[in-house]
Amino acid sequence: MHVPVGQVHDYFSGLQATIVAALETLEGSAFGSDPWARPEGGGGLTRYCENGRIFERAGVLFSHVRGKTLPPSASAHRPDLAGRSWEAMGVSMVLHPRNPHVPTTHMNVRMFVAHGPNPDQDVFWFGGGLDLTPYYPVEADVRHFHQVCHDAVSPYGDDKYPRFKAWCDDYFTLKHRQETRGVGGLFFDDLNTPDFATSFALTQSVGNCFLPAYVPIVQARQDTPYGERERAFQAYRRGRYVEFNLVYDRGTLFGLQSGGRTESILLSMPPMAQWRYSWAPEPGSPESALAAYLTPRAWL
Repeated sequence: MHVPVGQVHDYFSGLQATIVAALETLEGSAFGSDPWARPEGGGGLTRYCENGRIFERAGVLFSHVRGKTLPPSASAHRPDLAGRSWEAMGVSMVLHPRNPHVPTTHMNVRMFVAHGPNPDQDVFWFGGGLDLTPYYPVEADVRHFHQVCHDAVSPYGDDKYPRFKAWCDDYFTLKHRQETRGVGGLFFDDLNTPDFATSFALTQSVGNCFLPAYVPIVQARQDTPYGERERAFQAYRRGRYVEFNLVYDRGTLFGLQSGGRTESILLSMPPMAQWRYSWAPEPGSPESALAAYLTPRAWL
């Protein structure tokens, strides 16, 4: 089918602006702005905060890039499309708060188009999701996050939240650690049924639910006192975030394989992380409570 690329472009660009405006209100200062162009085609806009009051690092990225031949990470699951020209666009963000009691979060919504010999043979798919990575989890926060996720996708079928929630738990798993990256949320990919309009509408619903899912948690936890102990544990757990992004994350792999902008791709990394040899929290300590959250469970 002919894909209305401009319509999707306008939504993603507007979503970036909306999210950044809300985060600037939380932060109390403006985010930086870094437009960029890609030599092979397309470009994007990186909005970011470094060393802020609330966010030690925040990146909210819009990109719309094109290429002549699909990179291996994109055609691996669709070998029939290998060799086609393509374009990809979306919004991707990672927020690393300063206060260890405020969870790290990630959200991404995207569309991929593999172009056919004529526009009627274009193949599209949407993907995306959002997830929460707390250090000192509060069960009410996790339930709130999942409730908003549930409500965003339930109009598209009763199966969507359970399926996308399980997909998120499975995708954001550090297999070499036998633990999930955080407490999950939603994840979906290769969405192109039953039609373009429905797939796009569901993707918009996921993008639009980010602020109501996350902002109340920031507002509730941003003034919780913390000290060096909590910051050290946050840095240790951030190391797990780095491990996932570099070992497993398909978006990071696609960005690097497709000649993406390295600074923007790696903006998802925390500004500081730490690895300790064979360390474990003391039983019964606040830090030990996190372990119970790093295995899939029903939150609703």
